[in-house]
Amino acid sequence: MTEPDLRRREPQGPRRLPGARAVRPRQAATLIIVRQDGPTPTVLLGRRNSGHNFMPNAWVFPGGRVDRADFHAPHAAELRPAAAQVFEPHMPASRARALGLAAIRETFEEAGLLLAKPAPTRPSAGPWREFLAHGALPDLSALDVIGRAITPPMIAKRFDTWFLTADAGRLLSLDRQPDCGELEEIAWMEFDAAFELNLPDITRVMLKVARERMTQPDHPRPFFRRLNGAFQTTHL
Repeated sequence: MTEPDLRRREPQGPRRLPGARAVRPRQAATLIIVRQDGPTPTVLLGRRNSGHNFMPNAWVFPGGRVDRADFHAPHAAELRPAAAQVFEPHMPASRARALGLAAIRETFEEAGLLLAKPAPTRPSAGPWREFLAHGALPDLSALDVIGRAITPPMIAKRFDTWFLTADAGRLLSLDRQPDCGELEEIAWMEFDAAFELNLPDITRVMLKVARERMTQPDHPRPFFRRLNGAFQTTHL
């Protein structure tokens, strides 16, 4: 499967109004969960609702923007030093932790899966209430960093998204929790089959990076953005 050349692709998403100032990108995180308990690895993907004005019907990884509650959510373990070191040049440790927690929370909200360790049930308010009610604490030590991408300035909805990955063996269960699942359809897909889906370009690129890093742990982590009007690819 050929990797799309993001420099030559039209940016995806609704455009900002002519003359309007560029929107400041929101911090976001997404999680690529890989199963390796079968004959070939599979990856978790979900299909977005057709009513969305941003990437309707596209297949994506679970994820979303950081909530203020993610800065204070209890957790079972910290980021592994190797993952923390990737974040360190770009942000304080508290924000890196919040990004990891946002990816874990959004995976629960969108796919009903808990990347967590068992813990006593504890009362809570806000977006972490249902997660913690399952007797679980998010497990940051399960996370690794795949890459980063910032939505181009001409798009009305912009995100500064960190792409993270985790092994499905670190989930509390492969069974989805009830009353979860903001994504319309959830599936574990073999990588070759996943590339045939309606994937946003950046999802396709990060899926390829995730597969490469399974056999080549030193494979570069890409960082895509537009800087001074020009498309730029560097590495984290």
